Amino acid sequence: MKRVSIFLVTVALIVGMVGCNGGGTTFYGGSGTVGDPYQIANWHHLHNVRNYLDSHFILVNNLDSTTAGYVERASPTANGGKGWQPIGGIEITDPDAGEFELVDPFTGSFDGQGYEIRDLFIDRPDEDAVALFGSVSGGAIENVKVLDADITGNMGVGILVGGNLGSVSSSCSSGSVGGYAGVGGLMGANVGNVSDSHSSASANGANNATGGLVGLNAGDMARSYANGNVSGNHQVGGLVGFNEGDVSYCYAIGTVNGGSHVGGLVGENEGSGVVSNSYSTASVSGNSHVGGLVGWNGNEGIVTTSYFTSNVAGMSYVGGLVGANLGTVSNSCACGEVSGSGCVGGLVGNNYYGTVSNSYSTGTVTGDRDVGGLVGFNRGTVDNSYSTANVTGDADVGGLVGAHYEGTVGNSYSVGSVSGDVDVGGLVGWNYEGIVSNSFWDTETSGQGTSAGGTGKTTAQIKDFTTFLDAGWDIITVANSDARNTGYIWNIVDDATYPSLSWQSV
Repeated sequence: MKRVSIFLVTVALIVGMVGCNGGGTTFYGGSGTVGDPYQIANWHHLHNVRNYLDSHFILVNNLDSTTAGYVERASPTANGGKGWQPIGGIEITDPDAGEFELVDPFTGSFDGQGYEIRDLFIDRPDEDAVALFGSVSGGAIENVKVLDADITGNMGVGILVGGNLGSVSSSCSSGSVGGYAGVGGLMGANVGNVSDSHSSASANGANNATGGLVGLNAGDMARSYANGNVSGNHQVGGLVGFNEGDVSYCYAIGTVNGGSHVGGLVGENEGSGVVSNSYSTASVSGNSHVGGLVGWNGNEGIVTTSYFTSNVAGMSYVGGLVGANLGTVSNSCACGEVSGSGCVGGLVGNNYYGTVSNSYSTGTVTGDRDVGGLVGFNRGTVDNSYSTANVTGDADVGGLVGAHYEGTVGNSYSVGSVSGDVDVGGLVGWNYEGIVSNSFWDTETSGQGTSAGGTGKTTAQIKDFTTFLDAGWDIITVANSDARNTGYIWNIVDDATYPSLSWQSV
């Protein structure tokens, strides 16, 4: 009798610690501490995380449509056809500004340990913060794989997290995600940290901020990538739809299609947003403000040490790297095919009071009006840059700048072929009160003997070190094209190569 009593007491204590539900114990094991996290082995356990938001968890098993609790918790028939109920929520306080507050967010830690969560289904088109975790604040999510998901929501929609003010690392997603605004393949909105993560999910947004990995980013993103197909209306990016945070060492390689502010990596880089050491090889298409890397770079936005190598097509303000630039573009390049109607450039479509420096473009550029090998329309500053792109257009067509309006161009050159009908120049097609100094074009390779600015040189002259030394360039000779002297802006193999920027890889 005594032994039976002890056994019953023990059972009672265990039940009291972990509870009971229709799927058995609340968790597979653990006590919820850092040293002894709750263990999740089925969908019922995962569902119960919402009742212990500040605790610590580990996944100890793959979850899919055959795992206990799927039908009740995460299937297309669960919760009256709505599927999974997100853990934590968001209240959108200003939709136009993308401002939100978190409601009952997850604040603990969740380690997926590399296990997979498959077949997650959510259909909540009228709800915000839609994902496996609706919101995270101060919490940490790592090593989580959410694959073959099917997610639909309103604003703040992702596969792993809807709104993040915590940390997400070493995680990934696949499947499809769609919503109205703030839609991302992994995460809807990030104001925290995202690192070493990726998504191959297709993402579709009806309004603003749609990205292959994150819809809206105001935090830090590093060493992450997306290779899914992204489509949307406004602020559409292969990695991030709208960015006012830091994006570094990231890339995107899918396809991107949208209306306005469309970029292969970032749709719109605004405020104090910084994009650095990143690239895109995505195929990009849109209507206006379309760029291979960034569609719209705002007046305090920075794009640096980044590149694009693919095709960009649009109507107006189309650039190989940036569609429209009001900020700073430096130490970057674009190498691909760029086509559009107006304000089309091999690097930047419209440089409007922005700065382009230490950058270059190659490939081909085709448009109707204001078409340039480097910049289509320039009302800003272009310095220490060059283009080897071949340029074709109808009017205001230039090897470096198509239309130059009250801007400045200095210490730059172009050598690509240039053809057009009206206002066509080897370096600058059309110029209204713009300044062009110490800049050159190759009269032989361009096929143009005149320009609205700059000085024409033969191929031999533009490969001559003294041409640039006499013009005051910061340039030095190097022994061969594989050598680099980074103590100078420009390097040249005298009488053998055109000048190159010393930061360029060899």
